[in-house]
Amino acid sequence: MNKLILYCRAGFEKEVAAEIIEKSTALGVFGFTKVVDNSGYVIFECYQNGEADLLAKTLHINQLIFARQLIVVSDLLYDIPLNDRITPILQEYSHIENTINLKRTTTLFVETADTNQAKELLTFCRKFTVPLRQSLKRQSWLNSDDFEYGISLHVFFTKTDCCYVGYSYNANHSPYFMGIPRLKFPVEAPSRSTLKLEEAILTFIPKHEETKRLNENTYAVDLGACPGGWTYQLAKRGVFVYAVDHGKMADSLHETGRIEHCPEDGFKFQPPKRKKIDWLVCDMVEKPSRIAALISKWLVNGWCQETIFNLKLPMKKRYLEVQQCLHKISNDLDKQGLSFIIQAKHLYHDREEITVHIQIK
Repeated sequence: MNKLILYCRAGFEKEVAAEIIEKSTALGVFGFTKVVDNSGYVIFECYQNGEADLLAKTLHINQLIFARQLIVVSDLLYDIPLNDRITPILQEYSHIENTINLKRTTTLFVETADTNQAKELLTFCRKFTVPLRQSLKRQSWLNSDDFEYGISLHVFFTKTDCCYVGYSYNANHSPYFMGIPRLKFPVEAPSRSTLKLEEAILTFIPKHEETKRLNENTYAVDLGACPGGWTYQLAKRGVFVYAVDHGKMADSLHETGRIEHCPEDGFKFQPPKRKKIDWLVCDMVEKPSRIAALISKWLVNGWCQETIFNLKLPMKKRYLEVQQCLHKISNDLDKQGLSFIIQAKHLYHDREEITVHIQIK
């Protein structure tokens, strides 16, 4: 097996391809990509057998900005009999068992691409999961309870009679179906943008650390806060927020007693000297290079210790723009001798943007 499938948002296949080639080359693994525009996934084929498995172990999913999921697959199964799809899939897994120990498997995902064209397959995928899982269990697979370090099985359908069969390592994959966390929009939130920050917190902050880093003793600044979607996520966790925006904030946020509205320009605002600011969040619609410079200024000046912000991407050369912005921030922090962790992800609730998290250590 020498192929990977990487899931992504439709329209970002070229960014995924550029990223996987760059990251794999840095690890000494070489191959080529198969890209179909707006397909919602990319195939990366390694030149050497076994190297796809190596990447699945060593190239951490969190290092990939534009990929939602990373799985090892065999060649495409096509013209599968519609009256018996299970048998060829079991046969394929029997071949895979020569490579990995399927008794370590814990979970089955029957998936398809996140595109409008593939949505009609979703109902089939969910119905097919139950009989396939039962058949896999009868082979003594899917019986492990090592959910932290075990292996998940994936069947990725491109059509009802075509699929890729493969696996991912639980320690290095998205635990969500199709790599998408399903979040419910809170009716009391002022805007749907609130889901972007909720997903970012879920993605970047380990669950056991969330209440330590976001609580009633924490102070934050939200630049470009109006109408308050991101402020809402912070305030509901007890954080006191300086909401910076000339626009009006939702009345419900004022009722929490956890915000102070600052009707100022987000690029000119400076934090109050009487308070130590822990967090900066920012979802302003502006050129990514300008946002990168703004975030750098806050971190270099010591105005915050942690930040989550969005970079709105141009229509062309999106991956290059991301690289330049992250390099600029990293460079600025290195010059100050600051130790930091930087993560970036094209989240499900993002569109033409990525979300970045930086923590000063």
